This record gives sequence, structure tokens and C-alpha cells, in this order.
Amino acid sequence: MPRKARIDAPGALQHIIIRGIEKRSIFRDDWDRDRFLDRLGKLLLTTSTPCYAWTLMPNHVHLLLRTGLTPLATVMKRLLTGYAQYFNRRHKRCGHLFQNRYKSILCEEESYFIELLRYIHLNPLRAGLLIEFDVLKSYQYSGHSTLMGTLSCEWQDQDYVLNCFGKRRSAARREYQKFVIDGISQGSRPDLVGGGFVRSTGGWRALKECQRRGDYIKGDERILGSSDFVTQVLKHAEEALKQDNLLKRQGIDFDFLLVKVARYCNVEIEELLSGTRNRKVVDARSILCYLSLRRLKLSCLALSQKLNVCPSSVSKSAARGQDILSVRKVEKELLNK
Repeated sequence: MPRKARIDAPGALQHIIIRGIEKRSIFRDDWDRDRFLDRLGKLLLTTSTPCYAWTLMPNHVHLLLRTGLTPLATVMKRLLTGYAQYFNRRHKRCGHLFQNRYKSILCEEESYFIELLRYIHLNPLRAGLLIEFDVLKSYQYSGHSTLMGTLSCEWQDQDYVLNCFGKRRSAARREYQKFVIDGISQGSRPDLVGGGFVRSTGGWRALKECQRRGDYIKGDERILGSSDFVTQVLKHAEEALKQDNLLKRQGIDFDFLLVKVARYCNVEIEELLSGTRNRKVVDARSILCYLSLRRLKLSCLALSQKLNVCPSSVSKSAARGQDILSVRKVEKELLNK
């Protein structure tokens, strides 16, 4: 049976799980862990991909990310390919490092955001890597230490997380720590990574109750959320796929968008490709970046080479282009032949 396509969209909250092949270690020492984090941090900053929680385990990694304008698949491909090449080169090995594809679970934020924070950051303690909870706040390979203010991590969005626990930083940290401690007794929480129907009903007990009542339940292994949330996500994903296929059938590509955007913004194509900072050209380039990234699924790297700018500039321009199009309401017009 063919595996299902990933579900992703700008703003989607994603729990990412990366596992070593045959449960083997993907980090042999702290040097490996540091190289992985260096690569991860640079990619997240370059692509403007927010990260809220993370933990490195000997043979797997947990990340809680929000998709920016760069598709998550693009970010993960660059991360895992680059790290695997480094690892094989350093340890004089060949072959696959990671188990199949990484696992990505699109999550219902209101119900699961803080639960996933706690689940991810307690992994080292549950696995016995640390002997007691107090050590976790100074453990350098988990995002918990950043949220507690012990260690610094510029690519982890601690402000967004701590605002969930209070307005004042010190009080928020105390509430966050209390919340995490309360979760130690909960164990491994299979409902956060188990099958789709189990997740969509809040656990096996709730699932059995729904079945007893004869309630219709919608579940999907790629989604962590209620039945209504799963239904809504799948509907949007289907609509997005139809839109992508329509663009391909119509032959709408980068060259087509280049001409269409230049004409709409009344700028020369040569200006769009020159990297000039003229305000009108910057607006046009921002629109072009957004449409190319999100509608044509071009990568930041490929687009940066076409536009003669750095990848981080592409990501920032795309975010600006999204704002421009949300005001001008001309996206459909620009995508029509």
C-alpha cells in the first residue's frame, strides 16, 4: 500500500520525529550533536521556521516546528541530507543513516501545543539519560534549558512558549516548570504518537466510548487532533493539491510568474533579477518569491539563484509578499493565464 503524502501548509504546527535506521545511534558523541544543532539552527533561521521544543536522543530526535513559507519537506531534506553526509564522512561509513522518512504529525495547537512541549522535553528523563529532573534545566541537548533561561538558543522561540504560561518572564518560567513536573508521572504518552483514531478521540478509553455510542470518528495517522480538526485539515489539503495540479496542467511555471508579476507591478524583468532595492522592484520580488515558494513549490536555494539574492532574503521577501497579496487580493489574477 503506497504511503500517504505529507500534509503541510504555512502556519501548521508539526511534531517531527527523526529515527536512526534499525534503531541505531545517529549521534556518537557531543561533536555530532553540536554539528546537527548548528545545521538545524542555521536552516531554521534562514527559512524563518519557528521552533518551540526539541530534544536529541541517542537514536532519534524530536522537534516541534511551525511551517513558515518554506515547505517543511524542503527544510528537513536539507537538514537530514547534509547531516547524513557529514556523519558518514566523519565516521567513515556509507549507506542510510535515517529510518525511512522522518515522521511528521500535523497538530491541533489549542489542544496539544503545551502537551507536546512537555512530552518532548521530558524524553531524556523518561529514557534514563538523566538521573533527576533538576539536571534537565542545564541539559544542553534539550530545549527545556532554553525555556528555563539556563542556556541560550537563538533559533528557539521561547517568547511564544512562555507567553502560554504568563506575561512576566519569571512567573511564566515557574508555571512552565510546574507543568512539566506534573507530567513526569504520565509516562510515555502513546496517545501523542499513536494511531490516528486513538489521537482523534483522546485515547483508547475515549475511543471505546465513542464506538459504544456509535459516533462517527475521522482519524488520520498524519494528524494529531479532534475528529473535526482532522476533517478540516484533510479538506484544505485536498483543495491545495487540486490547486497545485491545476497550475501544472496549465503550464504555470517560474518564467510565467516572472513575466506576470513584472507586468502587474510595472517593472522590468531585468530589474526583478538584478537584486536592486528600488521600492517598486522590492514589492514585485516579494510577490514573486511568495508565489514561487508556496504555489510552485520552488526551494529557497533554487529561487535565490534565480533572483541573485541569498536564501534568507528569499524567505523574508516571501513573508512580505504574502502580506502584500493579502491586502491587494490579486493572487488569483496572477496565477491565471
